[in-house]
Amino acid sequence: MVFERLAEESFCYLTTTGRVSGKSHTIEIWFAMDGGRLYMLSGGGDRADWVKNIRQDPRVRVRVGSRTVAGRARILRSGTKDDERARRLLDAKYMDWREGKRLSAWARGARPVAVSFPAR
Repeated sequence: MVFERLAEESFCYLTTTGRVSGKSHTIEIWFAMDGGRLYMLSGGGDRADWVKNIRQDPRVRVRVGSRTVAGRARILRSGTKDDERARRLLDAKYMDWREGKRLSAWARGARPVAVSFPAR
């Protein structure tokens, strides 16, 4: 996978296209990797501009370390396996979550997003 060896990095840079301006917007954000997908959580939920931008145009660029790759983002539906996977992965990486422990308020309340990358 594209970023597997960089999965332990602390953050990535996500670039979306502004839904109003049409300009590129880049944010620094926590992430986790699993099964060739990159997962993120929006603490601002659906109100976050980057989430609104993805709803308008799911084409994104992600930079981890010095590697930048184009991908396709999707907002995950609550209650799905991907939704649960994203919450657990990020909570484990950043909030020390472990099996049998309750997820943090951040992981429970955030909006999960997944990015898939083209096969190489």
